[in-house]
Amino acid sequence: MANSVLHKAATRGHANHGWLNSYHTFSFANYYNTERMNFGVLRVLNDDTVDGGKGFGTHPHDNMEIISIPLEGDLEHKDSMNNVAVIKNGDIQVMSAGTGIYHSEYNKDAGKPVKFLQIWVYPNKKNVTPRYDQITLNQNDRHNKLQQILSPNPEDAGVWIHQNAWFHLGKFDNGVSANYTIKASGNGVYVFVLSGDVKVDDQLLNTRDGYGIWDVEKFKITAETNAEFLLMEVPMSL
Repeated sequence: MANSVLHKAATRGHANHGWLNSYHTFSFANYYNTERMNFGVLRVLNDDTVDGGKGFGTHPHDNMEIISIPLEGDLEHKDSMNNVAVIKNGDIQVMSAGTGIYHSEYNKDAGKPVKFLQIWVYPNKKNVTPRYDQITLNQNDRHNKLQQILSPNPEDAGVWIHQNAWFHLGKFDNGVSANYTIKASGNGVYVFVLSGDVKVDDQLLNTRDGYGIWDVEKFKITAETNAEFLLMEVPMSL
């Protein structure tokens, strides 16, 4: 019997720091909700807007897989591994924090905000050597189909992480549907709607809603309007 959890957009945690406007699907910083700690190994899903000329100062991470998906604008990344890079819409960035890294993220464009998703996934290996990677995706590959953007395998499409997880993006025209089959036993899928309305089987989701489904082998996702969405398949046991 399939299990599911629905997180409507308006029920998310919210923090407005002036320069940073952040919505938290799961408990983060000052937002703490015992019902919203994680979805399996998916620990953080933050929907962030950073004002022009502002950013996150240098701060540490360890033993976490950190994925950034820019939605609008350009974000400059600097880290303790001497990486300096700009990520923009169409890119995906991944860091394996492992034994520990420091990094900063900054919006250098004073006139334009940056919008991006910040996602944390618990790794299946502790204290790995820290690693950074980013790629530019072909956005045509998600038009009316599911584009794999992350997996456990360095040889596969997209970036890879130390976890049995697969992420896909879809940008579907109204009425288009696709079937998704769970890739690994014991995994569930968390669906996050970036824009528009979609149905997962019979469950209707609107912009910025989240919906987790598990104990299921496959499901159907249908665009009820023109829609863009992210599917995150992750192990359900920590």
